[in-house]
Amino acid sequence: MPSVVKINALTVPAEQREVLERRFASRAGAVESSDGFEWFELLRPVEGTDQYLVYTRWRSEEDFQAWMEGPMKTAHQGGGGEGGAGGAERPKPAASASTVWSFEVVQQAAPKKG
Repeated sequence: MPSVVKINALTVPAEQREVLERRFASRAGAVESSDGFEWFELLRPVEGTDQYLVYTRWRSEEDFQAWMEGPMKTAHQGGGGEGGAGGAERPKPAASASTVWSFEVVQQAAPKKG
């Protein structure tokens, strides 16, 4: 069964770039220990776009969905739970838009060992 790749294209205004990168740098790291997780990269745009790409690779679609419904959902709901009051304290998103693209890995290559 081929791995699956999820790319989240985040539209990030220039003034929010540092905020987004800081948030990813300080994230809890739950994705790295998730079952079926294979790879993560945060790609910063160099020119011609204001979209960051969040690249993750998973063993299967089921593993990705389990992460989305578990650790990812918990992390994005914020920390404590004083009823609905916790939501008001969440910082505003750094991205103004988000689109997720899904792919299956059909070919891959690694550097040749010499």
